[in-house]
Amino acid sequence: MSPTHSDRSPSNLEFTRPSDPGRLERVLRALAELGFAVELAESGAAARERVLELLPLGAEVHTARSETLRELGLAADIDESGRYDSVRARLKGMDRSTQGREMRKLGAAPDFILGSAHAVTEDGQLLVASGTGSQLSPYAYAAGSVVLIVGHQKIVRDVDEGLRRIREYCLPMEDRKMRAQGSSSVWAERLMLHFDPRRRVRVILVRESLGT
Repeated sequence: MSPTHSDRSPSNLEFTRPSDPGRLERVLRALAELGFAVELAESGAAARERVLELLPLGAEVHTARSETLRELGLAADIDESGRYDSVRARLKGMDRSTQGREMRKLGAAPDFILGSAHAVTEDGQLLVASGTGSQLSPYAYAAGSVVLIVGHQKIVRDVDEGLRRIREYCLPMEDRKMRAQGSSSVWAERLMLHFDPRRRVRVILVRESLGT
């Protein structure tokens, strides 16, 4: 079985352990040293409030598919409230067979994109896995501003452990959710953010377990 496909094995709960305060502080310093705008939220509720403070009313905002955004209610805040120019809401009203090019361009380069990461290493590397790659282009380059909300259970020792977290925990969890909807999950692409020379990525680390 390819490591990019779920084999229906149970998720490795080793990767749900919360981070201790000292480790969290080290990761905050490491991210800042690599150019990321970084801050600590004491709770998911505080993180949600902070994100809404960062977004101007009426701003063009795209929401990546993310359990973290769903849990915090941010997906609904952006896509259903009418207070923002929601890219996802606009995409839902378009026809992929006739407007596929416009849809790709709209999703690839929003003014803001919100999402999360699957792992963050102790030395400040951010890892994101994807089945389609749709969020990777805006994260890496094309979005004007990126806001990633990351629960403290996602901190790992290094990149190798981060990739294990994706294979052994995130992918099985996502696959169970997709199978309940009659589909399955695949890990097709990955992105590692090492450094932010343009100062466009903000990471909100949360002293609480959020998402997968």
